[in-house]
Amino acid sequence: MEDRRHVLLEEKPFGYRLLKGRTAQATFSGRVVATLVGKDYDRLERAIAAGDEYGLQLFLAKATGQFKHGNERAGKGPRRTA
Repeated sequence: MEDRRHVLLEEKPFGYRLLKGRTAQATFSGRVVATLVGKDYDRLERAIAAGDEYGLQLFLAKATGQFKHGNERAGKGPRRTA
């Protein structure tokens, strides 16, 4: 996965919350989009310890997957029919 538009560097859209029980929540623009446990949690800890902000954003983007597909809302225009 490549950041061609530099969104990860400039906007930093992903965040995380460490919870008890070796669990973390990955957030996108303040909303929880994934829960990280097990190997993903271990990888998150390593990314945090590395101190590389771009690497952390890239890991969170990969860990959350393509969560936006299928749940985007249509605009306020007339509905299109196929």
